Amino acid sequence: MRARHLAPAALLLPFTLLLAACGGSSRAEGGGGTGSGTDGKGSLTLNVGDQKGGSEALLRAAGELDDLPYKIKWSTFTSGPPLLEAVNAGAVDVGAVGNTPPVFAAAAKSKIKVIAGSHSRSDGETILVKKDSPLKRPAQLKGKSVAVAQGSSAHYQLVASLKKAGLTTKDVTLNYLQPADALAAFTRGKVDAWAVWDPYTSQALDQADARVLTTGQGLVNGLSFQVAAPAALDDKKKSAALKDYTDRLRRAQNWVFKHPDVWAKAWAKETGLPEKVALDAVKRTRGTAVTVAVDKAAIASEQQIVDSFAALKLIPRSFDFGEFVDPRFNGDLPPSGTVPRTYGKAH
Repeated sequence: MRARHLAPAALLLPFTLLLAACGGSSRAEGGGGTGSGTDGKGSLTLNVGDQKGGSEALLRAAGELDDLPYKIKWSTFTSGPPLLEAVNAGAVDVGAVGNTPPVFAAAAKSKIKVIAGSHSRSDGETILVKKDSPLKRPAQLKGKSVAVAQGSSAHYQLVASLKKAGLTTKDVTLNYLQPADALAAFTRGKVDAWAVWDPYTSQALDQADARVLTTGQGLVNGLSFQVAAPAALDDKKKSAALKDYTDRLRRAQNWVFKHPDVWAKAWAKETGLPEKVALDAVKRTRGTAVTVAVDKAAIASEQQIVDSFAALKLIPRSFDFGEFVDPRFNGDLPPSGTVPRTYGKAH
């Protein structure tokens, strides 16, 4: 059944489950961590913040939770910002977020350290329009309305796309909406375009009569991060566990690239996404990730986001992003600019 024959509410559940899974938002819906159980054995416990269908599901599917020599206590959050609030408070030792939540957390002088990175293709970072929209290129967004989650990776992608087209955010009407509300507005034609990220991109293309106006490829850095509490890094045993944990995530990501169908099925079961949508998102974005070093190039790329949001007064000040990075686990990881994997033709 085509999405135009459905009430928007019929599509909201998976979107709500996966709220801000990649970019995060400066205004989380709900947000507090909820317990999700414990894995492993031993006297040491690593408190890990997660998002629905995130690190726990990935590690479990890849078999990387089978031989843990320490315990992992999972807490689930709706998005990156509240997860980083928990890191700042010391309630969580580490958690995965997109490229933008650390900018907002650091701007608020949170106690966080970026310790690991991954680089994915940015085909899933999109500005969507309806299939029958007259808009054919980003420059035509002038005077139009665009839905976007404020402070998300999509927000930065929109800013960058407009800049490339010779426009600024003042040339469009911004509708700051979380994905579920943005979907409803997009489906009803209340906005002309929607800036969003995978898996929402894949779902909208499949179910909401959407087409891609432009992508973030070549405009955004495609980075996501593991962010830890400084106190955990200062604890010798927890620091060793963090190194092991990031190694497991790297192996799990390698497994995903080789087993996209198996992971898509597990991801769909975990989140409520249709399997086809999950597989599209894996092949377009999620499965392409390569674990990389948080190096000077990554810091410089994040600094561009810092400076852009500071100029837009979305954060109170500019600052040195490098001060919020701990490179101790970079080791022999490849540079942050390492080309992501690909499954061939972009989906």
